Amino acid sequence: MCVIFFYANSQPDTENGYKLILASNRDEFFARDTQTASKWSDAKHVYGGIDLEPGREGGTWLAIGSDKGIFKVGALLNLTGEPKPRNAVAHKNILQPHNNNNSQHNKQRQQAQQAQQTNNEHFLLGRGMIVADFVRQSDEQHNIVNYNQQLLADCTKYSAFNFVSIEIGDASQPAQINLLSNVPPTLAPFKQAQCYGFGNSLPDSPFEKVQHGQQHFEQIVQQHGYADVETISGQLLQLLKNKHKFWPDAELKRRAPSWGEGLSALNVHIPDHGYGSRTHSLILVDAQNKLHFIEETMAGLDPDGEWRHTHIEKQFESI
Repeated sequence: MCVIFFYANSQPDTENGYKLILASNRDEFFARDTQTASKWSDAKHVYGGIDLEPGREGGTWLAIGSDKGIFKVGALLNLTGEPKPRNAVAHKNILQPHNNNNSQHNKQRQQAQQAQQTNNEHFLLGRGMIVADFVRQSDEQHNIVNYNQQLLADCTKYSAFNFVSIEIGDASQPAQINLLSNVPPTLAPFKQAQCYGFGNSLPDSPFEKVQHGQQHFEQIVQQHGYADVETISGQLLQLLKNKHKFWPDAELKRRAPSWGEGLSALNVHIPDHGYGSRTHSLILVDAQNKLHFIEETMAGLDPDGEWRHTHIEKQFESI
């Protein structure tokens, strides 16, 4: 379970405005091994966390890259309660790590993955690479239009997901925003300069917490969309840490009958299963192309224990 709220606009009307305001919670098992948000070692223009779970290494749930004056943002949310696609046959060399060298370790892992595919014709591709491949590459094949069209053609090779992609260039072109879901395969565009919220259901049947969260997010953008980073980030983190349960929720109950109530808060905490909102992420890009990537993530297995705070600042050039 995850949730994301964002506002994208390539044409801020003042120098104090923002091209991107994004807030997201990553809900995951607390024990899942994860690398804190940072600059990627093999893609110096990309920032985000990295999944270190064995068999899923190198993928990510949220990342931003900037190259040649264009910002690309990708975010992945699973679709709760959907069956795995049938007859899904994986490609070779799936789940490639970010460090694409020819070390013996990588060769051994790839051999093991290929053996696993041979033994399971329905093995599914790792969804975290959807985001990683989008933000890392800046060629025409990987622009937001072409990448989503290619993904749409292959999307049944993954477990159920929502893929949010954003591409922001110079002010002469509006920001492009897409949501691609694979159950059923759909690709929908959205207009810039509006507030959006997506979670672990299809956009036409949002969870209660997503609807309420989007309304709150829109209020923050309206009231603090020209404020300094400290002010707006403080407001956004309060939103992400909201523990109020928006329950009952018919759609959430249908998709997750056993865990529904526990998942109904923006800030999820299900202690019996060691699961919850283990990472809060903010991404801000101001009118001068300065990036702020702010992350608060659990340092251990106790959400009431230590949290690591990361604040990345990077000034990118315009086209």
